[in-house]
Amino acid sequence: MQAAIDQFRVNIARVRNLGVIHNTLNVQTTAAIDLSDILRSEMVMAVSALDFYIHEIARLGMLEIYHETRPETSAFLRFQISLESVRQAVSNPMNDDWLEHEIRERHSWRSFQQADHIADAIRLISDISLWEQVSNHLGMPAQDAKEQVNLIADRRNKIVHEADMDPTPYDTRWTIDAALVDDAINFIEQIAEAIYDLLTT
Repeated sequence: MQAAIDQFRVNIARVRNLGVIHNTLNVQTTAAIDLSDILRSEMVMAVSALDFYIHEIARLGMLEIYHETRPETSAFLRFQISLESVRQAVSNPMNDDWLEHEIRERHSWRSFQQADHIADAIRLISDISLWEQVSNHLGMPAQDAKEQVNLIADRRNKIVHEADMDPTPYDTRWTIDAALVDDAINFIEQIAEAIYDLLTT
Protein backbone atom coordinates (compact mmCIF):
# COMPACT_ATOMS: atom_id res chain seq x y z
CA MET A 1 0.00 0.00 0.00
CA GLN A 2 2.84 2.37 0.78
CA ALA A 3 4.19 2.11 -2.76
CA ALA A 4 0.80 3.14 -4.18
CA ILE A 5 0.44 6.27 -2.05
CA ASP A 6 4.08 7.21 -2.63
CA GLN A 7 3.57 7.03 -6.40
CA PHE A 8 0.32 8.99 -6.12
CA ARG A 9 2.14 11.75 -4.24
CA VAL A 10 4.81 11.89 -6.95
CA ASN A 11 2.14 12.05 -9.66
CA ILE A 12 0.21 14.83 -7.91
CA ALA A 13 3.43 16.80 -7.43
CA ARG A 14 3.96 16.59 -11.21
CA VAL A 15 0.43 17.89 -11.74
CA ARG A 16 1.09 20.81 -9.40
CA ASN A 17 4.27 21.60 -11.33
CA LEU A 18 2.07 22.26 -14.36
CA GLY A 19 0.16 24.77 -12.24
CA VAL A 20 3.42 26.55 -11.41
CA ILE A 21 4.26 26.71 -15.11
CA HIS A 22 0.79 28.11 -15.85
CA ASN A 23 1.00 30.75 -13.13
CA THR A 24 4.52 31.80 -14.15
CA LEU A 25 3.62 32.14 -17.82
CA ASN A 26 0.38 33.91 -16.93
CA VAL A 27 2.32 36.68 -15.17
CA GLN A 28 4.87 37.01 -17.98
CA THR A 29 2.56 37.00 -21.02
CA THR A 30 -0.42 38.95 -22.28
CA ALA A 31 -4.01 37.79 -22.36
CA ALA A 32 -3.61 37.26 -26.11
CA ILE A 33 -1.87 33.98 -25.32
CA ASP A 34 -4.37 31.36 -24.17
CA LEU A 35 -2.84 29.27 -21.38
CA SER A 36 -6.06 27.49 -20.45
CA ASP A 37 -4.94 24.20 -22.00
CA ILE A 38 -2.28 23.92 -19.32
CA LEU A 39 -5.10 23.99 -16.77
CA ARG A 40 -6.98 21.36 -18.76
CA SER A 41 -3.88 19.19 -18.76
CA GLU A 42 -3.68 19.54 -14.99
CA MET A 43 -7.27 18.37 -14.62
CA VAL A 44 -6.70 15.34 -16.85
CA MET A 45 -3.47 14.37 -15.11
CA ALA A 46 -4.96 14.77 -11.63
CA VAL A 47 -7.82 12.39 -12.43
CA SER A 48 -5.33 10.05 -14.07
CA ALA A 49 -3.25 10.06 -10.87
CA LEU A 50 -6.33 9.07 -8.86
CA ASP A 51 -7.33 6.38 -11.37
CA PHE A 52 -3.84 4.83 -11.36
CA TYR A 53 -3.72 5.00 -7.56
CA ILE A 54 -6.99 3.08 -7.20
CA HIS A 55 -5.75 0.47 -9.69
CA GLU A 56 -2.57 0.05 -7.64
CA ILE A 57 -4.34 -0.05 -4.26
CA ALA A 58 -6.68 -2.76 -5.56
CA ARG A 59 -3.83 -4.80 -7.06
CA LEU A 60 -1.62 -4.60 -3.97
CA GLY A 61 -4.52 -5.27 -1.62
CA MET A 62 -5.61 -8.34 -3.57
CA LEU A 63 -2.08 -9.72 -3.47
CA GLU A 64 -2.05 -9.14 0.31
CA ILE A 65 -5.31 -11.08 0.62
CA TYR A 66 -3.85 -13.92 -1.45
CA HIS A 67 -0.87 -14.06 0.93
CA GLU A 68 -3.25 -13.92 3.94
CA THR A 69 -1.92 -10.62 5.30
CA ARG A 70 -5.25 -8.87 4.70
CA PRO A 71 -8.73 -10.26 5.41
CA GLU A 72 -10.55 -11.54 2.35
CA THR A 73 -13.72 -9.89 1.11
CA SER A 74 -16.72 -11.36 -0.68
CA ALA A 75 -15.85 -9.28 -3.76
CA PHE A 76 -12.33 -10.75 -3.74
CA LEU A 77 -13.78 -14.27 -3.58
CA ARG A 78 -15.99 -13.51 -6.61
CA PHE A 79 -13.08 -12.19 -8.70
CA GLN A 80 -12.98 -14.24 -11.91
CA ILE A 81 -9.79 -15.83 -13.18
CA SER A 82 -8.93 -17.97 -16.21
CA LEU A 83 -8.41 -21.72 -16.09
CA GLU A 84 -4.88 -21.12 -17.28
CA SER A 85 -4.23 -19.15 -14.11
CA VAL A 86 -5.86 -21.84 -12.01
CA ARG A 87 -3.35 -24.32 -13.44
CA GLN A 88 -0.47 -22.00 -12.61
CA ALA A 89 -1.75 -21.42 -9.08
CA VAL A 90 -2.18 -25.15 -8.42
CA SER A 91 1.27 -26.00 -9.78
CA ASN A 92 3.02 -23.24 -7.80
CA PRO A 93 0.85 -21.84 -4.96
CA MET A 94 3.61 -19.61 -3.55
CA ASN A 95 4.00 -17.70 -6.81
CA ASP A 96 1.52 -14.85 -7.27
CA ASP A 97 2.55 -13.78 -10.78
CA TRP A 98 -0.56 -15.40 -12.24
CA LEU A 99 -2.83 -13.38 -9.93
CA GLU A 100 -1.07 -10.12 -10.65
CA HIS A 101 -1.44 -10.83 -14.37
CA GLU A 102 -5.16 -11.59 -13.94
CA ILE A 103 -5.77 -8.39 -11.95
CA ARG A 104 -3.98 -6.26 -14.52
CA GLU A 105 -5.81 -8.02 -17.37
CA ARG A 106 -9.28 -7.74 -15.82
CA HIS A 107 -8.78 -4.13 -14.74
CA SER A 108 -6.97 -2.92 -17.86
CA TRP A 109 -10.20 -1.78 -19.53
CA ARG A 110 -11.70 -0.30 -16.35
CA SER A 111 -11.42 3.27 -15.13
CA PHE A 112 -11.67 4.01 -11.44
CA GLN A 113 -12.64 7.68 -11.67
CA GLN A 114 -16.35 7.82 -10.82
CA ALA A 115 -17.36 7.38 -7.18
CA ASP A 116 -19.19 4.08 -7.68
CA HIS A 117 -16.33 2.57 -9.68
CA ILE A 118 -13.82 3.60 -7.00
CA ALA A 119 -16.03 1.92 -4.39
CA ASP A 120 -16.18 -1.24 -6.53
CA ALA A 121 -12.38 -1.42 -6.59
CA ILE A 122 -12.05 -0.88 -2.84
CA ARG A 123 -14.66 -3.63 -2.18
CA LEU A 124 -12.17 -6.10 -3.60
CA ILE A 125 -9.86 -5.46 -0.66
CA SER A 126 -11.97 -4.04 2.17
CA ASP A 127 -15.50 -4.27 3.56
CA ILE A 128 -15.60 -0.60 4.62
CA SER A 129 -18.48 1.56 3.44
CA LEU A 130 -16.10 3.66 1.41
CA TRP A 131 -17.90 6.95 0.87
CA GLU A 132 -19.40 7.05 4.35
CA GLN A 133 -15.92 6.52 5.82
CA VAL A 134 -14.20 8.94 3.45
CA SER A 135 -16.81 11.61 4.07
CA ASN A 136 -16.38 11.22 7.82
CA HIS A 137 -12.65 11.61 7.31
CA LEU A 138 -13.21 14.81 5.30
CA GLY A 139 -16.02 16.16 7.47
CA MET A 140 -18.65 16.35 4.72
CA PRO A 141 -21.77 14.39 3.71
CA ALA A 142 -21.12 11.22 1.74
CA GLN A 143 -23.36 12.30 -1.13
CA ASP A 144 -21.42 15.57 -1.47
CA ALA A 145 -18.10 13.71 -1.60
CA LYS A 146 -19.40 11.36 -4.29
CA GLU A 147 -20.89 14.19 -6.33
CA GLN A 148 -17.67 16.18 -6.16
CA VAL A 149 -15.62 13.20 -7.39
CA ASN A 150 -18.11 12.61 -10.22
CA LEU A 151 -18.11 16.28 -11.26
CA ILE A 152 -14.31 16.28 -11.48
CA ALA A 153 -14.33 13.04 -13.51
CA ASP A 154 -17.07 14.42 -15.78
CA ARG A 155 -15.03 17.56 -16.47
CA ARG A 156 -12.01 15.39 -17.26
CA ASN A 157 -14.17 13.45 -19.72
CA LYS A 158 -15.34 16.66 -21.40
CA ILE A 159 -11.71 17.64 -21.91
CA VAL A 160 -10.54 14.23 -23.12
CA HIS A 161 -13.52 13.11 -25.19
CA GLU A 162 -15.19 16.36 -26.28
CA ALA A 163 -12.23 18.79 -26.60
CA ASP A 164 -13.91 20.65 -23.70
CA MET A 165 -16.36 22.16 -26.18
CA ASP A 166 -19.56 23.77 -24.94
CA PRO A 167 -22.24 22.76 -27.48
CA THR A 168 -24.09 26.05 -26.92
CA PRO A 169 -22.94 28.50 -28.16
CA TYR A 170 -21.17 26.81 -31.02
CA ASP A 171 -17.36 26.89 -31.18
CA THR A 172 -16.64 27.87 -27.57
CA ARG A 173 -15.04 25.89 -24.80
CA TRP A 174 -16.13 25.47 -21.21
CA THR A 175 -14.50 28.06 -18.99
CA ILE A 176 -11.68 26.97 -16.72
CA ASP A 177 -9.49 28.84 -14.26
CA ALA A 178 -6.67 28.12 -11.84
CA ALA A 179 -8.91 28.23 -8.77
CA LEU A 180 -11.27 25.56 -10.17
CA VAL A 181 -8.35 23.30 -11.06
CA ASP A 182 -6.59 23.83 -7.71
CA ASP A 183 -9.80 22.93 -5.87
CA ALA A 184 -10.13 19.74 -7.93
CA ILE A 185 -6.52 18.73 -7.31
CA ASN A 186 -6.80 19.42 -3.58
CA PHE A 187 -9.98 17.35 -3.36
CA ILE A 188 -8.48 14.44 -5.29
CA GLU A 189 -5.48 14.52 -2.97
CA GLN A 190 -7.73 14.49 0.11
CA ILE A 191 -9.68 11.52 -1.27
CA ALA A 192 -6.53 9.52 -2.00
CA GLU A 193 -5.02 10.22 1.41
CA ALA A 194 -8.29 9.38 3.18
CA ILE A 195 -8.54 6.05 1.34
CA TYR A 196 -4.96 5.23 2.27
CA ASP A 197 -5.61 6.04 5.94
CA LEU A 198 -8.77 3.94 5.99
CA LEU A 199 -7.07 0.93 4.41
CA THR A 200 -3.96 1.00 6.58
CA THR A 201 -5.29 1.79 10.06
